[in-house]
Amino acid sequence: MTSVLYDAPGPRAKRRNVIFSVVFFALLALVLWWVWRVMDDKGQLEWALWKPFTQSEAWTTYLLPGLGETLKAAALAMVIALPLGAVFGIARMSDHRWVRIPAGAVVEFFRAIPVLLLMLFANEFYARSTGVESADRPLYAVVTGLVLYNASVLAEVVRAGILALPKGQTEAAQAIGLRKSQTMTSILLPQAVTAMLPAIVSQLVVIVKDTALGGVMIGFTELLNARGTLAANYANVIPSFIVVAVIYIVLNFLLTSFASWLEARLRRSKRGTGAVLGVEDVDELNAAEVGGTHGTGAGGGT
Repeated sequence: MTSVLYDAPGPRAKRRNVIFSVVFFALLALVLWWVWRVMDDKGQLEWALWKPFTQSEAWTTYLLPGLGETLKAAALAMVIALPLGAVFGIARMSDHRWVRIPAGAVVEFFRAIPVLLLMLFANEFYARSTGVESADRPLYAVVTGLVLYNASVLAEVVRAGILALPKGQTEAAQAIGLRKSQTMTSILLPQAVTAMLPAIVSQLVVIVKDTALGGVMIGFTELLNARGTLAANYANVIPSFIVVAVIYIVLNFLLTSFASWLEARLRRSKRGTGAVLGVEDVDELNAAEVGGTHGTGAGGGT
């Protein structure tokens, strides 16, 4: 099928694609075989190293509690960062300079600082200037760093999603007398949500992975940090890394799959439910309407 963006591949292009695919999968199989041989030579495939993952103790004591802390920090960060990012994204489009300029400065400032540095600053702030207990301080610091960074990123996502809408939407709202706030909340934001959803979910995936930074630097007992304790007890460093990597892959795959389902559902809910009518259908409806009008008039005359 030919479209505006590309031409349908011909016989030579199809053969070339098949050859590239075969070569790619052959190289991939070769790399996987090499990794397997190296791990086998180093004794990393011995059953004794993998056996702990078949027992409940490794999961209930280490991995599942760490995964719970990861999900809790990520959920708190997203719940706070999303509305905060929406506020700053809308503020950056304000007509008032005293609103637009400070909002832009805040967004650019926190977007330019590494999230790990924000976590370290937050940890020191809570330690020196607040009464937060030391047991809760890593969670507070991780959530604070994630909120500050990701709210600034989501602010740009929201702003880009709104600006991507056709200008006719805003002009039509102005034509019927809606204020800018009404236009934003009633027309622009609902339409932009569907377009922004993939970017928002991809940022949620980033948040889930960035919780590991808190485990490395400030002792937050998330999944990767719990893996270190597990590996120290069972002496299975490489297998524990592989298992945790698989957990992250499955978790992020579930998030992206849910986002795809939700996006498709939102798009279907916004479609018109009526059938598209052709010229003949419109003529038939007009004829039926005229006939109904005549019949009503005749009935009225009697």
